[in-house]
Amino acid sequence: MKKFIIPFLLLLVSLSAIASKPKPGNSEAVDTSINIQDVLSKLDTFHYQTSGKISIGIVASLDIPKGFKFLDGKQAASVLHDVWKNPYSESLGMLMPEDKSPFLRDCWAVEITYEEEGHIKDDDAKDIKYDELLKQMQQQVTEANPERERQGSKAIELIGWAEQPYYDASTHKLYWAKKFRDIGDTTVFLNYNIRVLGRKGVLVLNAIGGIDQLAEIKEQTPTILAATNFTSGNTYTEFNSSIDKVAAYGIAGLIAGGILAKTGLFAKLGILLLKFIKPLLVGLSAFGAWVMRFFRGRKEGDS
Repeated sequence: MKKFIIPFLLLLVSLSAIASKPKPGNSEAVDTSINIQDVLSKLDTFHYQTSGKISIGIVASLDIPKGFKFLDGKQAASVLHDVWKNPYSESLGMLMPEDKSPFLRDCWAVEITYEEEGHIKDDDAKDIKYDELLKQMQQQVTEANPERERQGSKAIELIGWAEQPYYDASTHKLYWAKKFRDIGDTTVFLNYNIRVLGRKGVLVLNAIGGIDQLAEIKEQTPTILAATNFTSGNTYTEFNSSIDKVAAYGIAGLIAGGILAKTGLFAKLGILLLKFIKPLLVGLSAFGAWVMRFFRGRKEGDS
């Protein structure tokens, strides 16, 4: 029910904000705004965890860093699909700054999944030609667009690197950032990709935000990486060649979306975009406050 109420509510609030603007030549400026956080507290009903150790599937754990909050997998999937309008996919959880909300434009978040496609060899890391790899990824995105549109999402284009890939061979951790936009739109979205290589697969952390949040996300990446670790028995160095499967791709394939070079197939591209319900929660008017009281009263009266 919430996903139907919220768009209607935000539309009414935005229209009322426009209607309440002083007319040209009117020297009287009446402040009819209300506290945005007050409205947010009524919209954002997700249940966050702000401390403690979280299990990431059965292979890894996350110690929630100070200043962050965590949503479980079901709620994370709801944010991605219902609020930000990405194609539906299962999730293991989502980490975001404690002072952010998925309903406001300044939010960014790190979605967490795990892919067990085998142990990823890193022999090719030092020889990757990133310009060529980028062209290959752009072609993949173009080929994936019809499926995105069939799932109700817009076609997108990969503009380029926001940050060129970097692999730390000592920690077996990799990160890079990509810039996207909807075809026909000028708004640029950021996907900041972090990967932690393990014994049998890879921990996938996708930071989703606006391009103007690149510096903030980059600054927080060491904290997020330090808080995320494979459990004993699942680390990269515990790989056992006699019993463990080796992935059909290396570091280049991982960056490009899990390309299976020998078969010509590729797995999911891991493209998640930060899409907000529009119009934005700005310039809320007294009428907007009335709308909030109306819905709150209806809820209390129905109980």
